[in-house]
Amino acid sequence: MNPSPVRTVVERGPKGKRAAAYAIDWPGWSRGAKTPEAAVEVLEDYRDRYRPIARLAGLEPEFDAAGPLEIVEETTGAGMTDFWGIAWASSSLEQGPMQEDQLERRLSLLQAAWQFFDEVAAQVSPELAKGPRGGGRDRDQIIRHVIGNERHEYARKVGVQTEPEEMLTPDGLRGYREQYIAGIREHNVDGRAGRFWTLQFLIRHTAYHVLDHAWEMEDKDLSAAEG
Repeated sequence: MNPSPVRTVVERGPKGKRAAAYAIDWPGWSRGAKTPEAAVEVLEDYRDRYRPIARLAGLEPEFDAAGPLEIVEETTGAGMTDFWGIAWASSSLEQGPMQEDQLERRLSLLQAAWQFFDEVAAQVSPELAKGPRGGGRDRDQIIRHVIGNERHEYARKVGVQTEPEEMLTPDGLRGYREQYIAGIREHNVDGRAGRFWTLQFLIRHTAYHVLDHAWEMEDKDLSAAEG
């Protein structure tokens, strides 16, 4: 029996400057590059880096059994796609409410992305190697950036509002994430999360942002050099 392919969407920037590719059934497995072809290549290169998220979600056997990437849709994104190579639009495959099993599978992967981010943040050096990404932010700055973006940009789309200082404590962060998951479940009744954002896109983009910065911390970790 041939393995099921990984359904992949390619999103081009409206000016053709950059593109992104993402595995629509694996929220957070998304990469960008200057061309659609390069974006798909980088996405494949990150297959092994995504495996820990599938494992944390209890989906590693399914992930390891998946076949090659298969482009099932090509879309046009927004200015963010051109500027950052970030997938920034809902595809036609991400419309309407999700069945409960589909929703819970995606939420398990989002929660796994959060867990992976927390584990990486606990292991890397406080000071990170400097580079072009993020203007040279160190670990704690990246943590505050990820949490702040979620609080201000994403969670509000499902009615979750949290004070910034609450999210910087372990209990506060845990409570916020529980509210975020509950908000997504509640909004799945009509399949909307807010203007231009479907719930599928909200989950996918939240997981992407978390993992993009987790991988950034891994790539810039100075622990080995310090040891």
